[in-house]
Amino acid sequence: MTSIYFIRHAEPNYENHDDRQRELSEKGMADRKLVTRYLSGIPVDVVLSSPFRRAVDTISDFAETYGYGIELVEDFRERKVDSDWIDNFYEFSKRQWEDFDYKLSDGETLREVQNRNIGALMKVLERYPGKTVVVGSHGTALSTIINYFHRDFGFEEFEKMRTLMPWVVCFHFKGQQCVKIRQYDVFTKQTKEVIDF
Repeated sequence: MTSIYFIRHAEPNYENHDDRQRELSEKGMADRKLVTRYLSGIPVDVVLSSPFRRAVDTISDFAETYGYGIELVEDFRERKVDSDWIDNFYEFSKRQWEDFDYKLSDGETLREVQNRNIGALMKVLERYPGKTVVVGSHGTALSTIINYFHRDFGFEEFEKMRTLMPWVVCFHFKGQQCVKIRQYDVFTKQTKEVIDF
C-alpha cells in the first residue's frame, strides 16, 4: 500500500499577488505547526512539494524538525488563473468547475491542471511503491486530484474546503489504483472518509 498525504498550504499573505513567491501570513506560519504535529506520528519516507513558496513553507517546519529534505516537483504547482489578479474568484471558480475546459486568456483550464497533477502523482506512485509520501499542495490542484478519482467532488465540495488552510487529504493506493481517500481537519482533529472504494 502506498500512502500519499497531500497538504494544502496554510493561509497565505493575499497582499502578495506573485503566485509563485506568495509567502504565508502570520497566521499561516503559526498554523503550519498543526501540520507538523499531525505528521509527527506518521512514518513518512519522502517529502515532496509544489515549488510555490506557500506550499513549501507549510511543510518545511515538519521537514526541518524531522530531518527531511524537500524535493520540488514543478507539475504539482497550483493552477494559473491569469497574468493579472482577479477580484471575483467565486464566479471564476464556479465557471471553471462547470466547464473543465474554461480558462482566461493567459490561464489554465481545470482539465490542464488535473492532467498535470495526476501525471506527477503517477510518477510518484511508480517511484515510491509501498512508501508514505508527503506532498505540499494547493486547494485547486488538490481538488482536481480528488475529482479525478471521485467525480462527485465538484464546485460545492471545493467551496466547502476553500477557506480550510491547512488541509490534509490522504490517498491510499494499491499499485496505481486508489482504494481510499480520507481528509483530516488539523483544527478539529477529525478524520472524514472522502471515499472508500
